[in-house]
Amino acid sequence: MRSLAFLGLVVLTACGSTTAVSEPVTYAAGSITVLESPEHGPQLCQVVAESLPPQCGGPDVVGWDWAKVEHESAGGTKWGRYQVTGTWDGSRLTLTQPPGKAAEVKAEEPRFDSPCPAPAGGWRPVDPAKATQAALEKTQQRLQNEEAVGGVWLDQSYLESIPGYDGGKPEWVEKHANDPARLVLNVKFTGDLAGREAWVRESWGGALCVSQARRSEESLRQVQESLGEDLGTGLVSSFVDIVTEQVVVGVFVADEKTQQRLDTKYGADVVRLDGVLQPVG
Repeated sequence: MRSLAFLGLVVLTACGSTTAVSEPVTYAAGSITVLESPEHGPQLCQVVAESLPPQCGGPDVVGWDWAKVEHESAGGTKWGRYQVTGTWDGSRLTLTQPPGKAAEVKAEEPRFDSPCPAPAGGWRPVDPAKATQAALEKTQQRLQNEEAVGGVWLDQSYLESIPGYDGGKPEWVEKHANDPARLVLNVKFTGDLAGREAWVRESWGGALCVSQARRSEESLRQVQESLGEDLGTGLVSSFVDIVTEQVVVGVFVADEKTQQRLDTKYGADVVRLDGVLQPVG
């Protein structure tokens, strides 16, 4: 039985980088961990094991001096988060500026809106008896066995219209979110959509948006699983974006050569590289 990203995204993590670049280029990261342990010198880390001391690995940082930066230390390990700038030669970062204080980075919350236009009178159940948590779970189980599914998610944008919406504090969300009678179930299918809505309606009576998918979620997960062989230790993270129908891959440097190679193997726009280090200028 396949596992669908029903309420969120799946993330896989690894450390390191072997991305090849023909000549040094200047890159910067606004907030990244630098860690040195008894096993290795200063290295960039995007994924850190929350132990004491923390553990991680990645590209070496040349020109690092712990005496010139504030940092934490334990058990022979030193670490901290910084803003770094330097030249990238394909496997390591050579500092060209002194490290700075890490910038505050506010992650943008992903939106899972419905691509279907709202029906006249707004989104509402067509069969309230089937707009329940039990009906939702039953529908999820049925969708797990459909290979043509391109993605399943819940549109909870109705929350923004409720008086007192404060951006989603835990106590507010607990009170108003996950109401099956108010959410919109989104399902994308590859191939012909004829009969698909009726099939979902056999178990689900709440608001529903059925839309076209270019790729199945299963095919994208197969690509995700094979990227370890393509990128090796250059793979920092990856997840399947069921809205854009892409495998989003975190690497330390997203170079054009690697992107072209992945486009050739998997098809244009199937894999999207997302660089931790960004070009300066």
